[in-house]
Amino acid sequence: MPLDEKKTTAPLFQDASPEALALRARIDAFNADYANCVDSDRLEDWPAFFAEGGVYRVITRENRERRLPVALIYARGQGMLSDRITALRTANIYEPHVYCHQIGCVKVTGADGAGWHAESNFTIVRTMVSGAMVVFACGRYVDRFVEASGRLLLAERTCVLDSKRVDTLLVIPV
Repeated sequence: MPLDEKKTTAPLFQDASPEALALRARIDAFNADYANCVDSDRLEDWPAFFAEGGVYRVITRENRERRLPVALIYARGQGMLSDRITALRTANIYEPHVYCHQIGCVKVTGADGAGWHAESNFTIVRTMVSGAMVVFACGRYVDRFVEASGRLLLAERTCVLDSKRVDTLLVIPV
């Protein structure tokens, strides 16, 4: 069937108001800054992307769909996030590598009195010191954003991994 003959039941854009487009652009810019922070190894700055009591978790799609609460990684609050980076720098032993995030398809999924809910797809390519590259992770961020002092912050970021096979090098933030 030619493209112009395809029937769709959902509109292409749920909300194209200037306010909605501005919020999507802010979230897209936030995600670009987040990826740059992680990919540039400025991990000590990573907790600042979260609100004081912000939650970070990594979970497989299978566990999320089955409503199984166990996450591969769970941290609540900037203290736990900072501790995670300190452990990565001083205690963890792993083969050095870097990430290259590709984040896109921002969709604002709702709002409440405290902030906004959004989802974004991500793909992370991991490059080892040897030069070997592999798609390390693919999935979506399920986020709850709040605003503080004119900045968007994560009240919650759930990284939903498409695969249930997780590499043991899950050490750098997703």
